[in-house]
Amino acid sequence: MNWALVARLLGLISLLIGGAMVVTLPWSYPWFGQTVVFEQAAFGGMLRSIAVCGVVGGLLLFGGRRAKEKLLRKEALAVVGVGWILCGVMGALPFFLTPTYRMAAVPMSVSDAVFESISGFTTTGASVLTDLEIPSGVVDCEQAALRGEIAYIPRSVLFWRSFTHWLGGMGIIVLFVAILGQLGAGGKALMRREVPGPLTDTVRPRVRETAMLMWGIYLGLSALMTVILLIQGLDLFDSLCHTFGTLATGGFSTRNDSVGAFGDARFEFTLIVFMIAAGTNFNLYYLLLRKPTGRSERTVIDRVRAFFSDPEFRAYLAILFVGTATLTAVLYGTDTYPSISSGLRHACFNVVAVMTTTGFGTVDFALWPEFSRSVLLLLMFVGGCSGSTGGGIKVIRFLVLCSVLKLEAERAFRPNLVRPLRIDGNRVDDSVGRDVLVYFCLIAVIFAGSWCLLMAIEPGTQWQGETSAEKLTDCAGAIAATLNNIGPGLGVCGPHGNYSAFSDASKLLLTFLMLLGRLELFAIIVLLIPGFWKLQ
Repeated sequence: MNWALVARLLGLISLLIGGAMVVTLPWSYPWFGQTVVFEQAAFGGMLRSIAVCGVVGGLLLFGGRRAKEKLLRKEALAVVGVGWILCGVMGALPFFLTPTYRMAAVPMSVSDAVFESISGFTTTGASVLTDLEIPSGVVDCEQAALRGEIAYIPRSVLFWRSFTHWLGGMGIIVLFVAILGQLGAGGKALMRREVPGPLTDTVRPRVRETAMLMWGIYLGLSALMTVILLIQGLDLFDSLCHTFGTLATGGFSTRNDSVGAFGDARFEFTLIVFMIAAGTNFNLYYLLLRKPTGRSERTVIDRVRAFFSDPEFRAYLAILFVGTATLTAVLYGTDTYPSISSGLRHACFNVVAVMTTTGFGTVDFALWPEFSRSVLLLLMFVGGCSGSTGGGIKVIRFLVLCSVLKLEAERAFRPNLVRPLRIDGNRVDDSVGRDVLVYFCLIAVIFAGSWCLLMAIEPGTQWQGETSAEKLTDCAGAIAATLNNIGPGLGVCGPHGNYSAFSDASKLLLTFLMLLGRLELFAIIVLLIPGFWKLQ
């Protein structure tokens, strides 16, 4: 292990996080809605956080000052895995050093701050913050918060909370590669470990150009969505925060009732469109926007046809359609949704929010019929497309799994059959099928083991007066929601709930699952193997 090189790269990542915190400072000023006392506390907390990031980054850079410029696979895994943990710890500083929790004079605990930070960077959207808004009718919120009557969270902290989504959506390491651009083949190794799914070489032969293109598309979509939300009547703060949460498929909102607090169908439709866009493979956007490269791509129509002919994208849209139609049929005619339009509106939004792992909510779907909740629980595991900002297992892996199962079923009655693995007529290497089966097995083992562990370590006081089945369901929902980077689960951690009632030990487990899900298991699992850290 080239420790000096790992230290140097981690130092640069720490400085990058500290630099990102600078954008939150303007939101501490009174003209953005902050009160005087808490504006000073928030501003000072942010400055201290930036200073700590600078000191840690400087020490790591000093330790890696003699590093050799050769990043191998092992170092790339270490930088990605440890780098994300470092981002979570550094990103927790604004929560811990700024009065934010329960009442304005009480900061978050360390475990809560790290939970909230890693939830932001991994675009999970699980939260321990209980009150994001000032209750109506409170005249002097500053004094009320100081007396402990209400919670008050500075806007700069809420902005940082959403901004961590945006940074983690496309990927801290991808941004790092795009900015640094001096890693050569090592940069490609880093990208492969962070970008969900395979890294498509057809995008650009140089990895820095690939990273810059992906971030360019990400920036363009973010700017477009922000403008649309401003036109629809949201202020700049809400527009930016909900853009960050949507394009990163994260789901942090500025309201206690999430998107449902706005009650605006136009706003919900905009979010649906951009959530679907964020769950799409970003490589397809480049293929759609690039200049024609051959006879098959001579016109815009040809490129659009190629875009929609992608098998993963078609399967992605089909699952969204079937899920929406199913939930609309279940919800239609109930006392809550007497009309098909209202049932379709809420079914569509929540199916898209759950499958793309965004996690926004218009209503508390934990109160829906059991069949509806079971459909949403299954969709939590599907996720978006490979190469998207969405979490979950990814649609492409389900397509590969279906192809593998079909081949194995044929071999059961034709044992001498020799046929390659194919997806939509295109041949896929057999090793891909093996990797997908291993991934599914690991997800199943981790889900089952974590579920049992959470049931064991959670005291269960928050389920007093309810049946044990409620604890089973709620814990399963919490595991599925964090492992697949969705955020809201079922019951106590549903769309109108949060994770504040869980014990510190449970929060650490759920935080670990967020990292596993975001980095697709192996970049975190290898860190737990002692042999990985041995010198070569």
